[in-house]
Amino acid sequence: MTSMKSDVIDDFKSKLRGKLLQPDDPGYDDARKIWNAMIDRRPAMIVRCAGTADVLCSVAFARDHGLLLAIRGGAHNIAGDAVCDGGLVIDLSGMKSVRIDPDARRAYVEAGATLADFDHEAQAFGLATPLGINSTTGVAGLTLGGGFGWLSRKYGLTVDNLISADIITADAQRLRACATENHDLFWAIRGGGGNFGVVTLFEFQLHPVGPEVTAGLIVFPFDQAKKVLTQYRDFVNGMQDDLSVWTVLRKAPPLPFLPGEVHGKEVVVLAVFSPLRTDAIMRAIETLRGFGEPCGEHVGPMPYKAWQQAFDPLLTPGARNYWKSHNFTALSDAAIDTVIRYVGSLPSSQSEIFLGLLGGQASRAAPGATAYPHRSALYAMNVHTRWSDPAEDDKCIAWAREFFAATAPYAAGSVYVNFLTQDEGGRIAEAYGQNYDRLVEIKTKFDPRNLFRQNQNIKPSA
Repeated sequence: MTSMKSDVIDDFKSKLRGKLLQPDDPGYDDARKIWNAMIDRRPAMIVRCAGTADVLCSVAFARDHGLLLAIRGGAHNIAGDAVCDGGLVIDLSGMKSVRIDPDARRAYVEAGATLADFDHEAQAFGLATPLGINSTTGVAGLTLGGGFGWLSRKYGLTVDNLISADIITADAQRLRACATENHDLFWAIRGGGGNFGVVTLFEFQLHPVGPEVTAGLIVFPFDQAKKVLTQYRDFVNGMQDDLSVWTVLRKAPPLPFLPGEVHGKEVVVLAVFSPLRTDAIMRAIETLRGFGEPCGEHVGPMPYKAWQQAFDPLLTPGARNYWKSHNFTALSDAAIDTVIRYVGSLPSSQSEIFLGLLGGQASRAAPGATAYPHRSALYAMNVHTRWSDPAEDDKCIAWAREFFAATAPYAAGSVYVNFLTQDEGGRIAEAYGQNYDRLVEIKTKFDPRNLFRQNQNIKPSA
């Protein structure tokens, strides 16, 4: 970039409807900030795209000038793939349109939209599709990695509800990918990440959900952890698809329904969700409550949008974050004991271990139906190691890695690609399993020179 002539940059800028930012421009530093404060990269250019034409132009410019290319959607990815050093960032965050067709139950979503943007529009018609658990997450990155959340047991993964996508490929062509057009590309983007191009528009299937659902938290003291987790494990094996219960182990935040003496102490939290009315799910709630003696709870009817934002305060931008993750097909007693042991030594007050529950409809597709292969995984365990002071980096990262190694013998040997950090490129084969070779073939077809490599990269065979 330092040798690129100013007239070349000026010509590029003149072709854009959006804004081109360089390091000396006002707003550049804000534009390069992302959710994970561990990532501090300085791109040579940031294109704040106003539409598909800007994306086409930017992809062609990066290709023609041999620039490292990063794609920014919600900028929420733990690995920080939304920014790069010295290259060009295609910033899609201004492309946030969400259009709902309530009769066809379809959503047309631009690549810069967040979960909050999507839910705001869809819930106006009492509709939703399975998304994640943090409303500031970008729809694009979540979807391209597979996507799961509170509705996945009932309606499958996010990619199971993707109908079509518009994608800009490495040769700066716009293609439509769906079951009948570019079906190999459509298969690959349903879990294969950003390896195949820049998706500018997603079309999703919608389902009747809300506006009111049943959701909330049941919190148990940490000395009841073994009892609660063992009963939880047994309960989920026969659980109905209309119910999802995730487990979070952490120090209790100062929630108003918890007594003051619990604040800051280790707890076991059952996060309960169902699209059903509260009276229809009350028996299951009573069973969960009976796993121990709760120190507090708040479960009942609430707006779906409110539940989708309930965990936002624990995941605000600006903190330092490091994750480690395993998939599990079952929770052995040894795995539960290991989790409990490490929760007793959390390295910061913001750190947590969560068990995201899958199963139900998410498990019924064949492993090769989409690029996302982990249909037998019942739990996605993620270690959210989170802190504020850079002086604590070594301590917090070491704790996460040690816990990861300790639980590995009980795990399935696979991982959700969206949970991989920037130092885990060696786990790509674990992320794709039996689908990896086919992904390499499709990558080689659509991106033989690996233009789209600022990601959990699937390398072309060429």
